[in-house]
Amino acid sequence: MTTPTPPPARREKKLADATGAELDALLAPSDQQLADQYPGERPGRQPVQTLYVPADQFEPDLPMWWGTEALVTLERCAPQPDHFAAAMGLGPQLAAAVRDRVLAKLSTEPVEDLRIDFEDGYRPRSARPDSREDDDARAAAALLGDAVIAGTAPPFTGLRCKSLAAATRSRAIDTLDIFLAELLARCQLPAGFVVTLPKVTCADQVRAMVLLCERLEEAHRLQPGQLRFEIQAETPQLILGADGAAEVARCLHAAAGRLTGLHYGTYDYSAALNIAAHCQSMDHPCADHARAVLQVAAAGTGVRLSDGSTNVLPIGSREDVLAAWQLHARLVRRSLQRGFYQGWDLHPAQLASRYAATYGFFRAELPAAAARLRSYAERTGTGVLEDPATARALAGYLARGLDCGAIAQQEIAELAGLDRARLDALRVL
Repeated sequence: MTTPTPPPARREKKLADATGAELDALLAPSDQQLADQYPGERPGRQPVQTLYVPADQFEPDLPMWWGTEALVTLERCAPQPDHFAAAMGLGPQLAAAVRDRVLAKLSTEPVEDLRIDFEDGYRPRSARPDSREDDDARAAAALLGDAVIAGTAPPFTGLRCKSLAAATRSRAIDTLDIFLAELLARCQLPAGFVVTLPKVTCADQVRAMVLLCERLEEAHRLQPGQLRFEIQAETPQLILGADGAAEVARCLHAAAGRLTGLHYGTYDYSAALNIAAHCQSMDHPCADHARAVLQVAAAGTGVRLSDGSTNVLPIGSREDVLAAWQLHARLVRRSLQRGFYQGWDLHPAQLASRYAATYGFFRAELPAAAARLRSYAERTGTGVLEDPATARALAGYLARGLDCGAIAQQEIAELAGLDRARLDALRVL
């Protein structure tokens, strides 16, 4: 007769009580690293467009002048709603809702993000002495300070210095130092102020920029960590380092929390890969690859993404303007569909197609997105099972549309049953 196996002895404690503590100790370093390096989405508004203006051409009224020029071009080339719809690639009903909002935006806040440029958009270094850049840095900073005091500066501002490569390093330091001294003599550092660092090739340059920010803060009596910067991704070395790794990922985590954005540079990057000039564009496969690397590297870090620009400008005959608008609107929509919610503009009339495409993107799915988020928030059935990740995406979509002016808060309240606080809470589930 077989002797029965005795039942296992009853444990005094659950396995998790003892083993959980062991796992906590084992994983504590990686838990902390994950929390430090991947804090999640940066709170607050992200601009949808950036204007780069050469430092020697900046005037305080330039943003509003750009808006006026865009309105004049719309009146000349797309004066009626059906003209607007065809030019921007929108259906008639959607175009009607978008057009009024675009006209209002161009009249009140045409430029969201202004970058005073001391790099490629600025006069060649060979054409002027260093003293001229010193003078331009003082003059531009003084004009920006006056605009800040008057309340007419865009909500986001900053400057693009030269790179920290050996040939331009000293000039970049001097320009930043002079600009900040003049700006801070007139006003406090604007809340949305950021420095654009171009042509980054390695993480050491990012570490150097962190050190430079620290020294500038000390010299100008700013709070530690107050200076922020963004990286322009326009070199192949940033996408793929000599060791085969994505160097941009190292750059992100070398920035000591100061990095706010990665801005793709369409033409420098394409040229560096020997893409023929007539083939260089935002929708070239090389651009898609580079942006995909940037996107994966930045995910979860709080560093925001911006697409590049198109150099096909809406100028010339009416037919030329309409063709340029159609191209630009298509490229902006393409960027939005791929999770790049910001981009550069090079000409006043591009503001029209920028906002038309952006507003159309956010309004096209407004009813459906709001209904799905309302169902999730109220736990009612719509035939679609939403998980928290989808709810975050829906809330982010609506919040971005609200921030840029495509959607009104009243629409969110009516369609989704949410106020802004609840919408933001769902965004970070």
